[in-house]
Amino acid sequence: MGTLSRAVVSLAAALGFGLAYPCFCLAQADPEPSLSDYLPPSEPEVTRDEWRQRIEDARRRAKEASRERREHPELYKPIPEDPDLVATERLLRDDSLQRGDIVTTKKGMFVYQGRSDQPRRDQDFVPVNPKSVR
Repeated sequence: MGTLSRAVVSLAAALGFGLAYPCFCLAQADPEPSLSDYLPPSEPEVTRDEWRQRIEDARRRAKEASRERREHPELYKPIPEDPDLVATERLLRDDSLQRGDIVTTKKGMFVYQGRSDQPRRDQDFVPVNPKSVR
């Protein structure tokens, strides 16, 4: 076999190997992503000094917020919800209620007398008189 024939066979073998195992072919690898690939197109890439300044500004804002919260904790306490008000709101929003349904609350039992085609009101709930029920 001549030198030219061996070169052709070697080239064919190398090409075949590259097709059979494409992960070994480095010429086809995608370039590594850069920071600009993650930024919106309208924003230019920031410099190292600008990035450090942004970090320092964020740390300063976090310390100020922490100090504010320590100095005025009363501003950050959750407002307690009135359980009766929450239960009433839940009842008024309940779409499954139908005329004649009975609901039980801390204030007693009530019969729903409203209509499904109208918004619910407190007056749609009529107290059940337990003495007359036997």
